Amino acid sequence: MSVPSTPSASATPLSPTAAGADGPSSIAPGMAILVLTLLLSIQPVTTDLYLPALPALTRSLGAPVAAGQLTLSALLLAFGSSQLVWGPLADRFGRRPVMLTGLCLYTLASLGSAWAPTMALLIAWRIAQGAAMGAVVMCARAIVRDLYTPLTGARAMSKALTGLGIVACLCAPLGGLLTEWLGWRAALLALTAYALITLTLVALRLPETHPQKNPRALQPATLVRTWITVLRHPTFWAFSLLTTASYGGLFTFLAASSFVFIEVLGLTRTQYGWVLLSSALAYFVGTFVCRFLLTRHGLRHTVALAGGLSVAGGTLLTVVAALGWHQPWALLLPFYLFMLGHGIHQPCGQTGAVGPFPQAAGVASALNGFMMMLAAFAMGGWVGRHLDGTVWPLVYGVWFWSLVLGAVAWILVPRFGEPREND
Repeated sequence: MSVPSTPSASATPLSPTAAGADGPSSIAPGMAILVLTLLLSIQPVTTDLYLPALPALTRSLGAPVAAGQLTLSALLLAFGSSQLVWGPLADRFGRRPVMLTGLCLYTLASLGSAWAPTMALLIAWRIAQGAAMGAVVMCARAIVRDLYTPLTGARAMSKALTGLGIVACLCAPLGGLLTEWLGWRAALLALTAYALITLTLVALRLPETHPQKNPRALQPATLVRTWITVLRHPTFWAFSLLTTASYGGLFTFLAASSFVFIEVLGLTRTQYGWVLLSSALAYFVGTFVCRFLLTRHGLRHTVALAGGLSVAGGTLLTVVAALGWHQPWALLLPFYLFMLGHGIHQPCGQTGAVGPFPQAAGVASALNGFMMMLAAFAMGGWVGRHLDGTVWPLVYGVWFWSLVLGAVAWILVPRFGEPREND
């Protein structure tokens, strides 16, 4: 399907036209990457920073393990579902007002989560937090399409996700230390500080990036037509399935690892924080590898190579577990391969999914995010039911998603998923 193209902003600051009438006239490329990094990083901050506290808060509130898992999986379901609402709003009113609204709501929900007296209230506040986070991350992905063409956008996204990797590296050990020193509520309260910093920067430095707001974006007939247009496009499906499978594997690890590494393998919360840091470092390296491969091999071959890393990581993890090597280092080494692939799949997949839709990037980004979070919610429920005091729920979950990733990277993306630079 032919769609209008938008000019690339990869080499020059955002023009007054692109910035729109509602915000400052320009934004420097470096500032754009910094703001995108903070906006996208709100997702790992919300999940990774509190994971070391998950077993402690579950015990403190006298709740079963499945309820503790719901604080993560329900948050992610709200995160994904809310994007279906935020996306059309961002296409209608622009990215900036939706982002500011989301960040304000996120700040309030963070405070509520930190002081929740019961598990039921904590889950409710985490759902509100997830819904607000949906506005922030959805707009960040749409902004990439506002500013860049698909291939250039993949490089820009990989830079922003490199910054995300740095943030993720800091979150896990910080969460472990806060939980050890001050308790699990301190780990949740740290999210409020991050939200306030990001809100201030966005309010002061980020202009409106959507140059052509669609006044009919919220009309039911227009909305249905836009959804149908996006969902009928094979490029959207190729890249959305890529990001969904990649995030499914990561979320399986996140949902299961705190119980596996702390309660099964005997690590302390601080040591578990370093486990998350090391996996985030592998992802961090993957974002650099992504830019290297994109420059030399193009999008399709880059994704194919990353698919090999994903399959190798999941398969070797299963082999190691089957051989009885149930030590932290033995499980982590093959998972690092999966995380290297994750650092390549996400920038390629997130930009590729919205690439064909410059005038409906909000809706496309929302649908892509919804697919990822729907898979995460399903895996959260599966992990909660299958945690049995062994490493196998983690191992089988990662292996499953690695095989799906290989199929998507080697079959669907080569056939449907390489957008032209001027798409």
